[in-house]
Amino acid sequence: MISLTALWLPILVSAIVVFLAGHVLNMLLPHHRNDFFAVGDEDGLRGFIHEQNLAEGQYYFPYAATPKAMRDPAWLQKLKDGPVGFLIIGPAGNRLPTQLAQQFVYVVVISIFVAYLASATLPAGVEYLKAFQITGCAAFLGYAGATVPYAIWFRFTWSHTLKTIFDGLLYALLAAGVFGWLWPATA
Repeated sequence: MISLTALWLPILVSAIVVFLAGHVLNMLLPHHRNDFFAVGDEDGLRGFIHEQNLAEGQYYFPYAATPKAMRDPAWLQKLKDGPVGFLIIGPAGNRLPTQLAQQFVYVVVISIFVAYLASATLPAGVEYLKAFQITGCAAFLGYAGATVPYAIWFRFTWSHTLKTIFDGLLYALLAAGVFGWLWPATA
C-alpha cells in the first residue's frame, strides 16, 4: 500500500492540470456559451428581484414547505399553470477570484480522493495503464458523477449536463494521465 504523502506530486500536478483545463474549456472554448439564456426584460426582472429584498440563497417557485402543502389544490394548480422555476441569488460584485480559489480547492480535494482510492488498490511500480484505469475511473466519478441529478431535479438542460459530463471525462483523462505518469516506482 502506498501512503497518500507518497502521492503528493500527482495530487498537486493533476489538480493544476485539471484546473487549467477547466479554465480553457469554460472560458475560451465556445461549447458552454449557450448553456444559459437571457430573459426578455432583464432590467425589469432585476428591479423586481431587488424590490423583493431576497437574501442570498436558493428559491423554488411555486413553493411548498411540507409534503402536506404539496397536496394543496391551490399549490397543485400553480404547479400545473406554471411557471415553475429555481432562482439563485448570489452576492453583488465580482466574485471571480473567490470562485477560482474555491474551484482549485475542489480539484485538489478530488485529486486527494483519487489518490486515496488508488493508494488503497494499487501497489508501487504498477504499470501506467493500470494506474490510469483506476485513477481515471475515480476522477470521472468525482468530476462528472454528480451532474445528472441537477438535470433531473433542478432542470438544468440535458445539453448542458452532457457537456458537463464530457468536460468531466476530459478532466478524468488528464488526471489519470498525470497519476499514471507520476505513479511511484517504489513504496
